[in-house]
Amino acid sequence: MLTLASDFGSPYPAAMRAAVRQYSDCEILDVAHDFPRQDVRTAAFWLREVLPYAPAPAVHCAVVDPGVGSDRAAVALRVGEHALIAPDNGLVVPAARRLRERMPAAGSGLRGVDPSPDGDEISAVAEPAAIEAFEIAVDDPASSTFHGRDVFAPAAALIHERGVASMETCSFLDPVDEFVDLQFPVPIERGDGADGEVLVVDGFGNAITNVPGDLLDGRDRIRVDGTAWPVADHYAAVDVGDGLVTVGSHGNVELAVNRGRGADRFEVGVGDDVAIRFS
Repeated sequence: MLTLASDFGSPYPAAMRAAVRQYSDCEILDVAHDFPRQDVRTAAFWLREVLPYAPAPAVHCAVVDPGVGSDRAAVALRVGEHALIAPDNGLVVPAARRLRERMPAAGSGLRGVDPSPDGDEISAVAEPAAIEAFEIAVDDPASSTFHGRDVFAPAAALIHERGVASMETCSFLDPVDEFVDLQFPVPIERGDGADGEVLVVDGFGNAITNVPGDLLDGRDRIRVDGTAWPVADHYAAVDVGDGLVTVGSHGNVELAVNRGRGADRFEVGVGDDVAIRFS
């Protein structure tokens, strides 16, 4: 499998798919091409939440690249049987870190359905896999503004064909010891709650914070920035139009509205501070 993700909108992703097809007839899964333009952190968050569910072996090509055409490097990271191809701006590092920590952590959630086609139990690895890094040699691409088509898609396709385990044999890859990291801000936990930050706002308007969801364990109401809100485990637990605090599928505290936009009701946006208190 080869996954593609970008902030390109349309029609640029079609050119990336066509570039892949010049080298491979592999299965292509489009993760998203409507990430907020040039917003590396938001895209990195969603890649972290999505890519670990791809069955291995897999090659992931992601492009959110404000520095395209500059001296920023192009990288390929390998974690076990996954390869992540991207500009060297931290875009795929959180996903690589998540893959390293648990490869994979995906069960079906369906009664009587095994999490793998072979019926084998899938669980966290005993020892975290290493993140191995390679620099992609960029040699006079056709365009200095579209490396998604001219650099990253061909590199991903060739790695897929050669095999993730054989990346050392690719002439266009050079092992490196360093790459640009991207870390999400860490909440400050207090005795009476936590001070966090809104990481992303999804398409439904849910404001996803960096506060771990277990902070809500055993609580039915909390205060967010001084206002009391109910804690619920699903959106329909409150009346339509009412706000709530819940734990999203990502495991973080989420500010939401049943059939509405939590970011608007809680008056927060990406990067805003959020104070959560128990009383």
